[in-house]
Amino acid sequence: MTGPLLTVGVEEEFLLVDPHSRLLVPMAVPVIAAAQDKLGDLVAPELTCYQVETRTEPHRDLRALAEQLYANRLCLSRAAAAHGAGLVSSGTPVLAPAGAPPLMPGRRYERSARSFGALDEEQVCCACHVHVGMDSREEAVQVSNHLRRWIAVLIAVAANSPLWGGRDTGHASWRTVCWARWPAAGPPPHFESAGHYDDLVATLIGTGVVLDAGGIYWDIRPSHHLPTLEVRLADAGLTVDDTLLITALVRAAAAVALAEVRAGRTAPQPEPHLLRAASWRSAHDGLTGTVLDPLSREPAPSSRQIRSLLAWLRPALAWNGDTTLVDSLLSRLHLHGTGAVRQRAALRRRQRPADTVDYLLARTLTAPGSHHH
Repeated sequence: MTGPLLTVGVEEEFLLVDPHSRLLVPMAVPVIAAAQDKLGDLVAPELTCYQVETRTEPHRDLRALAEQLYANRLCLSRAAAAHGAGLVSSGTPVLAPAGAPPLMPGRRYERSARSFGALDEEQVCCACHVHVGMDSREEAVQVSNHLRRWIAVLIAVAANSPLWGGRDTGHASWRTVCWARWPAAGPPPHFESAGHYDDLVATLIGTGVVLDAGGIYWDIRPSHHLPTLEVRLADAGLTVDDTLLITALVRAAAAVALAEVRAGRTAPQPEPHLLRAASWRSAHDGLTGTVLDPLSREPAPSSRQIRSLLAWLRPALAWNGDTTLVDSLLSRLHLHGTGAVRQRAALRRRQRPADTVDYLLARTLTAPGSHHH
């Protein structure tokens, strides 16, 4: 079985912190301006002045993608340092100043704040968005249907947001929980067609429940501005290797799903509430507990769920040439734990949240393939 070598591009969101106080600093505007010299439109604003986003070009070779992810982080980190700030890759901030975050200037953000109030104020969360190239929106929507069953296990693998307000939230991915409160968020519905998707989105916008197509926050969605399927379920990856692993898994999953679609096989339709429950379970446990399989309806140890996912992905990993890379990234994940596990370990040593921030500042710039943790 072989299939197309799908292109993949990644958006990474980061937090800016003061290396002394370890609090978030609202320096996005000058940091983005400084980084644009080198990165051009590969660097962009996010909702708050505490956040910056980078994106890569579309790649077929994951090692080239890793190099660009690392180069982006390095460049952004230098731009931040020039303004007295440090760069952190975490799904949630460890320590933040009191009060509502300063929002970036811009009409859309102002409209959002007026419409959503405190929802925006608690949205200082950072994600990793994986864009997989698709030939058609019709296929993108069908691929989305096939991927829904794997959302929970991918959330567990990518968990990197255990702390909020200096405390352990009791969740490995608190960011997943924060996002779930939005009107169009979490696991996407099952769609009959691209027309069905467009129809539902038009209704959500028309009723004022979301501002625009950009306000569709489902974990998987056809991009509203690129010929891609966007998979948005992952916390910002602590290291480039963490980002690379989730990217490789998502691309392989999309390739297998596309092969299923082209073979005319229908996607399984797990219960929507079980999909939500499974996402919460993974957001809570990460990889240190159970993952709920929304199809079998059984909670299983996360290691078993990863094995099922890998069994499903194997053909695509092989035809992508990514088997060795994924095996080595997964064995490293099992050895060191998710970003959530590593953040908590840094906190546990002295019960000082500042230690976790320092750990994040150091590890965000770990070169791909490095073995120190």
